[in-house]
Amino acid sequence: MTAENGASREKSSALSFTAFVLSLSTAALQHLGESLPGIGDEKPCLNLELARQTIDLLEMLKIKTQGNLSEEEDKLLGNVLFDLRMRYVKAAQESGCPEADNPAEKPE
Repeated sequence: MTAENGASREKSSALSFTAFVLSLSTAALQHLGESLPGIGDEKPCLNLELARQTIDLLEMLKIKTQGNLSEEEDKLLGNVLFDLRMRYVKAAQESGCPEADNPAEKPE
């Protein structure tokens, strides 16, 4: 394999990882009841359990890939997790669901 093919493969895998993270983020947003442009006109149903599972999946991905991501990938994953956790807390508070776990306060 030439250096050019290796660089091309690395670039395409970075795009694939980014697309994967953004796909999971979109799923979590839908579970949080967020309306997303281009997905449909009706508001998705709130499902805190599925939102929490998707956030936990992204957290597991962050832990398992630690040290193996580019700076951009790591930053994207961290930002997505922070945003989803804050939205989860807001959705849980607005729903009045006291048994909803708070991923923002998850112990390390």
